[in-house]
Amino acid sequence: MAKATSDKEFLEYIIKGLVDHPEDVKVDRKVDEMGVLLSLKVHPEDMGQIIGKAGSTARAIRNLIRIVGLKNHARVNLKIEEPEGRAAEAKKAPAPKKESDLENLDL
Repeated sequence: MAKATSDKEFLEYIIKGLVDHPEDVKVDRKVDEMGVLLSLKVHPEDMGQIIGKAGSTARAIRNLIRIVGLKNHARVNLKIEEPEGRAAEAKKAPAPKKESDLENLDL
């Protein structure tokens, strides 16, 4: 692997091994003065597998990516893109109405 893309290829390899829809894994790599930013997009059904319980899987993936960056003398960060529509659904969905116990009393 070439140094410039080894972090991207490594991330793709890890993620494709974790998800149910490896064909939907997309990684974009951008370099700026802050370092390297890898943006990850996966199938919406695979988000839970990537994030893990309490974010543990995502944290582990980020640590591995940083280590690959250190080997190549670069600062590498990972951004996990939220699937389209998911954020919009969360914003527009009203909170469930909670009925109080007093409303249920027949007086």
